[in-house]
Amino acid sequence: MSEITFKPETLEKVQTIIKRYPEGKSKSALIPVLHLAQKEFGGWLSVPVMDYVAEVLNLLPIEVYEVATFYSMFNMKPVGKFVLEVCRTGPCMLNGSEKILDHIRTTLNIKDGETTEDGLFTLKPAECLGACGYAPMMQLGKFYHEHLTIEKVDEILQLCREGQLALD
Repeated sequence: MSEITFKPETLEKVQTIIKRYPEGKSKSALIPVLHLAQKEFGGWLSVPVMDYVAEVLNLLPIEVYEVATFYSMFNMKPVGKFVLEVCRTGPCMLNGSEKILDHIRTTLNIKDGETTEDGLFTLKPAECLGACGYAPMMQLGKFYHEHLTIEKVDEILQLCREGQLALD
C-alpha cells in the first residue's frame, strides 16, 4: 500500500469520477484524477503520486505515466505557485508572444521550464491554448490573460507577488 493517499474529501471526488464510467473502465477517469492528484500533491506528479493514482484506478503504472507525460497540463517536476503558460503557436507568435516570453525570462531571470529562486513563478511555454483571436495570451491557473503587452505582463506579475490574483 502506498504512503501517499488522497485526503478523504478528495478520495470521495475520485470515487464520484470513477462512477461516471462503466465498471472496468476506470482508465476513463485518469485525466480528471490526475488533475486532482496534481492539485493535492504540490502542483506536480512525482512517480510515487502516479503510482498511487495507478493503484486507485487499478491500472498499470505505465498507463498513468503515458498519459501524464503526454499532456502539457501535467507537471513532471516541482513548479512555482504561479505557472505562466505562454502560448507560442502561430497566431500568438505573430502577435508578439516571443517578445512576451523574452520579457518574462529577463524579468524573472529564468529560462523555459525553470522556477524562480523564491518558488513563486515557473515559465512554461505552451502549445495552442485555443484563444487565437486574443493573441498573444497566457494561461495562469484556470484563467486566460489575453491581448498581452509588456505592461500587462508586469501588472500580472505584480498582482501575483501581492497575492491578489486568483488561480482557481
